[in-house]
Amino acid sequence: MNNNVIISVVYMVALFAIFYFLFIRPQRKKEKQLNDLRESLEVGQMVTTIGGMLATIAKVEDDFVVLEVGANRTKMPFKKWAIASVEKKEEK
Repeated sequence: MNNNVIISVVYMVALFAIFYFLFIRPQRKKEKQLNDLRESLEVGQMVTTIGGMLATIAKVEDDFVVLEVGANRTKMPFKKWAIASVEKKEEK
């Protein structure tokens, strides 16, 4: 009976380790990269929001950014967490 308990504990620890290395750790790493990206936003960068809107950063504050969109350069405030990615500038 004691062997069965040890084997069960080993299986549970192995299962937890698999979940940790396959799901939890990569998700934390991705969240950290996204938070670092949001903290390094600068005026003039082209960004994509979580809604898929492309815009240029006009102003950066602690918790939000002001984005310019459209031909009229309409300015709209967004929370930093709404920024999904920063677009790479094309080299000419």
